[in-house]
Amino acid sequence: MASSSSSFSSSTTSTITSKFIGILLLLSLQIDLLLGSALHLKNQTSFRPNRDIQKLRRVEAYLNRINKPSIKTIHSPDGDVIECVPSHLQPAFDHPQLQGQKPLDSPDRSSRSNETTNEESFNQLWSMSGESCPVGSIPMRKTTKNDVLRANSVRRFGRKLRRPIRRDSSGGGHEHAVVFVNGEQYYGAKASINVWAPRVTDAYEFSLSQIWLISGSFGHDLNTIEAGWQVSPELYGDNYPRFFTYWTTDAYQATGCYNLLCSGFVQTNNKIAIGAAISPRSSYNGRQFDIGLMIWKDPKHGHWWLELGNGLLVGYWPAFLFSHLRSHASMVQFGGEVVNSRSSGAHTGTQMGSGHFADEGFEKAAYFRNLQVVDWDNNLLPLKNLHVLADHPACYDIRQGKNNVWGTYFYYGGPGRNPRCP
Repeated sequence: MASSSSSFSSSTTSTITSKFIGILLLLSLQIDLLLGSALHLKNQTSFRPNRDIQKLRRVEAYLNRINKPSIKTIHSPDGDVIECVPSHLQPAFDHPQLQGQKPLDSPDRSSRSNETTNEESFNQLWSMSGESCPVGSIPMRKTTKNDVLRANSVRRFGRKLRRPIRRDSSGGGHEHAVVFVNGEQYYGAKASINVWAPRVTDAYEFSLSQIWLISGSFGHDLNTIEAGWQVSPELYGDNYPRFFTYWTTDAYQATGCYNLLCSGFVQTNNKIAIGAAISPRSSYNGRQFDIGLMIWKDPKHGHWWLELGNGLLVGYWPAFLFSHLRSHASMVQFGGEVVNSRSSGAHTGTQMGSGHFADEGFEKAAYFRNLQVVDWDNNLLPLKNLHVLADHPACYDIRQGKNNVWGTYFYYGGPGRNPRCP
């Protein structure tokens, strides 16, 4: 009887042990499968986090370099943050040829001494609260991580996309409606530019209206100085028209940038924020607003100065930045430019100017008025031998005129895609 009980107990224990081992083996197999899946998943995606981390590190390094220590912070109604940066700490003074220096004093403008400063002719959203930057500082729009991440790459942030440069046609999806003069030596240009808020339909397109000073061949050594207003969702994250500057010495390849996003333009003014939104803007069949812009070369030091209204100096591009423009410009251009990416397979619906064609005229079409050039002695002169160009007149066109009040002027712009511009 005892022998039979012992045999039963042994058999039961053996069965339980076998089942227990079986369960352990099954669990082990499941764990191996789970670990294998996790490892496979990790191997599949591990390069992505590494790449993203490297990009974020590059973004942070750029932001640390371009956003300078400030002595005051101003919050704009449009969401911008304006930092009041000591003028000698602005990005320009990171340049090897400017390190340790301070902005130059305003140059002599005796040949235009009858002009007076008109600060009321230009307003920006950030300053409407009555806040301003102290003397000795400049207002800088703070660049955010999102600003940089919207760009194609950290290296190309704040730069126009490289493209074929041709004076007489569009290149790389860029389309123009402009007037230009060439064939002489030019030392500056002036115009009043009507301000609108054109619709930009693609995140990587822009619409701008500006003055170009150009020198060099239309190849890899092209030098330009540019200023005006632009709507650029990629650069700013919204659809406000913003005051901007640009420069390049190699046809938009490796040199130059917008605004103060690299070492180049030296700002001297504590009331204007380059890259900040302009207010108010013009409305269709309503009130019209324009900004007076002038770029001119200081005969004494050779730098190119930017002026708003009548006498409000914003700052200067040092002459040493340039090769051909170190001496003078060989061409001056005024007008509008858009990017047509054809992202939907058809012409973009991004507008130029007011979004209406030139023949609609005042209060409907955008305009430039009182176009002039500057000679070697800083005198303002009327334009001679003016050329008019619209790359795609069915999409954006231009009509030039002249009268006693507006001097040389033109209307320009258009809606982009329409039945005649598919």
